[in-house]
Amino acid sequence: MPNGEKVESADNQQERLDPNWIVGFVDGEGCFYVGINQHNRTLKWQLLPEFRVVQHQRDEQTLHKIKNYFGFGSVTVNHGDRKEFRVRGLDNLNKIVEFFNKYKFQTQSKQKSFEIFSEIIKMVNKGEHLSESGKKKIAIMVSHVNKKIIPRYLKSSETIRQNPLIRGKI
Repeated sequence: MPNGEKVESADNQQERLDPNWIVGFVDGEGCFYVGINQHNRTLKWQLLPEFRVVQHQRDEQTLHKIKNYFGFGSVTVNHGDRKEFRVRGLDNLNKIVEFFNKYKFQTQSKQKSFEIFSEIIKMVNKGEHLSESGKKKIAIMVSHVNKKIIPRYLKSSETIRQNPLIRGKI
């Protein structure tokens, strides 16, 4: 190297994990997911929001760097040879929302998914998910975030008939 200068490689840049690098990485590899599942014993509906970043196991160290940057979450098996950095729990999801409110996504689709996810987290913070009307509103919003999948919660004939989103009109 001339004059003893050091050239920073991509690996060195990832070591320090700049917030904008994280946003770009999540833009391509991240997911805002909200599950609505029926509890086995109580048969009540549960809302399970989470933030995930998935990578092949050979790149697991990148997931640990992201986890260390945020200071919470877990790195676990996703499926087969894939690992994921996952964040659950309202306190930590509020911090994720705060981060991505400050650092915006470049793609419209990821930004839109985040905005819907963020609105759902706000509703949960206010306890709106506990009312029947709040659950329905969140379930409709979830169908926008989760790749247009209609939650089982909404699959009653009455809900489908009254909702243009579910009927495929939006």
